Amino acid sequence: MKTKRTSPLMSSSQQMVSSYLPDECWEYIFKFIIMDDNNNDGNNNTCYLNSLSLVSKRFLSITNRLLFSLTVNKELTYFHIFERSLNTSHLFLIAECFPLLEQLDLSYPSGCKNHSSYVDGIEALSLALTKLRKVKLSGFPINNQSLFHLFNNCRYLEEVILSWCDEITSVGLASALRERPTLTSLSLSISGFNPEYRQVFTTSHFIDSLMSLTGLSCLVLHNLKISDELLFAIAREVSTYPTFGSRIYDFLKDQHVVELSSFLVDLVSINLSCCRELTKSALFTLAKNCPSLSEIKMEKIGGKVVGNSDSLVDFGVYPQLKSLYLGKNSWLSDKIITKFASIFPNLPLLDLNNCKRISEGICQVLRKCGRIKHLNLAYCSRVKLLGMNFAVPNLEVLNLSHTTVDDETLYLISKNCCGLLQLSLKFAKGITKKGLKHVVENCTQLIVHGYVTDEYFDRAMLKA
Repeated sequence: MKTKRTSPLMSSSQQMVSSYLPDECWEYIFKFIIMDDNNNDGNNNTCYLNSLSLVSKRFLSITNRLLFSLTVNKELTYFHIFERSLNTSHLFLIAECFPLLEQLDLSYPSGCKNHSSYVDGIEALSLALTKLRKVKLSGFPINNQSLFHLFNNCRYLEEVILSWCDEITSVGLASALRERPTLTSLSLSISGFNPEYRQVFTTSHFIDSLMSLTGLSCLVLHNLKISDELLFAIAREVSTYPTFGSRIYDFLKDQHVVELSSFLVDLVSINLSCCRELTKSALFTLAKNCPSLSEIKMEKIGGKVVGNSDSLVDFGVYPQLKSLYLGKNSWLSDKIITKFASIFPNLPLLDLNNCKRISEGICQVLRKCGRIKHLNLAYCSRVKLLGMNFAVPNLEVLNLSHTTVDDETLYLISKNCCGLLQLSLKFAKGITKKGLKHVVENCTQLIVHGYVTDEYFDRAMLKA
């Protein structure tokens, strides 16, 4: 006689209740369990669902229907998820098992080559995942037809990331955009291996379709050589974009920024990293013409000198700027960053990673920008903080990885940065346990990350 096997996690009475209640009731109970009106960030929900799914196969089936996020990437496939590759049958399975998904990440799956073979799977996903709001398809084999299905059927779609999706053309993207005018965030980039392909996103049809997205709040165009017509259309018709990300290599010049900035008065964030024709003049133009601008990213821009450092005082003071990313700019010197500190005195975040010419000038920056909370000086091989003989009470995060700081510097940090919460010292040369001990004893909430004599230290290990 065969007996029905039961889960060791369930008693006989629990089995009777489980078999009696319909799935709809269990689904309602699970929703009640994971509900947290005061702190619903999604992480606790996932933990609850994972625990419930272990009880029985039936509970696993029910909890699958309550998932709101699914990520399928190269790391997961390494652990034999989807047999280390992703095929169209897996897309049908996702569509069937997770109908309530709001976020889907299919970035960089392995073993995906034939774009046309995934059309039916993407269409099935778009029809089943009616609540989908965010999708990441970086490196996924998606073509124009699949993209159209996605935009046409997912009526709540808000955010789309398409990186290295070279089968998508301007015509295909334009048609898809027309189907989803409620899109709020679009990120598009191509591999750039074919220089001719970079020219296609300049047609009037594509521009008109992009301009039809009246609710767009974030636009990233990466590795695309776009036309003046598109840039001016963006500035003219969508001047209320809170965020404008445009990483266009060897294209934008200072004059472009001057002309664009006069339209973007409500701009709050801009990313112009790797625009090698830009100079520091563009930075001040943005600060002057965009009064709402609070974040500027201009890493690895041009090194051409425009005027001298003394002329920077003519640009005025812009206290509205809160985050400034200037990493990998070899032209940044002590004199220039000291002037920057006078022009942007209210910076809570300053990122100067890989700026090799910065040395003692960083102390003047800390003195003038008393509100700095996050300072990144990683790979600044010449940086010196021995002149920091004053209190820096607001500094919370300091990255000195791959620098030449020593124990004396750590003593000054421990004495003057009492509010420090995180200190990164990975591969920092010249420090010992003695210097680290000074920091930990004086900065009582600090966590130290780094390598000293080939040992890894954090607060617990230092106390031990």
